[in-house]
Amino acid sequence: RQMGEIKNKKILDFGSGIGVTANHLAKSNEVIAIEPDEESVRMRWQENKYQQIIGDVKSLKEFANETFDIIVCHNVLEYTKEERIEIVNEFARLLKPDGRISLVKHNRPGRVMQMVVLLNDFESAHSLLDGNDGMTSKFGVIHYYDDSDVEKWCDKLAITKTLGMRTFWDMQQNQEVHKDTEWQQKMIEIEMRVSDLEDYKNIAFFHHLFIEKV
Repeated sequence: RQMGEIKNKKILDFGSGIGVTANHLAKSNEVIAIEPDEESVRMRWQENKYQQIIGDVKSLKEFANETFDIIVCHNVLEYTKEERIEIVNEFARLLKPDGRISLVKHNRPGRVMQMVVLLNDFESAHSLLDGNDGMTSKFGVIHYYDDSDVEKWCDKLAITKTLGMRTFWDMQQNQEVHKDTEWQQKMIEIEMRVSDLEDYKNIAFFHHLFIEKV
């Protein structure tokens, strides 16, 4: 919803996981997905046709300059601390002059709220407030970075818009209601309404950055 309607574009989904986003975008676009984890690739969604590559930053170097209209990178750079500057600069090389990058990243204040309100994990909350990294059971260490770091890593890119994501969704602890389609639609509507309001953006679990070439 935040990305709007996308049709007839050439899209790169880097760090595609189980292919939820790649599969969705492949309905109306040409999509190439790159994912290093072979188990995720085996489990991937593939109702719609897209090209899947098992690879990492090295795979990016195989594409010509200005290949893609849109590059998607959702919750990836937190887990690639050593390579993320290289990755972002490859994105700049691969993006068409009028293209854009959709980058979703963890938001530290939102994560602190999650630890305190949802998990009663005060030790981790204090650690995050002290500026330390976090941890996930599946992907390992979360190497947090600031939104503005993207522009520091590559001076060819500029953040044109920042939206909040998942401000309220995870606060609802009734897991059964999560399956209710009417509840989902109401939640999406309220999430969209507050996603560009600064107060709510500051506490969202994730930030959605829209990035273009300068």
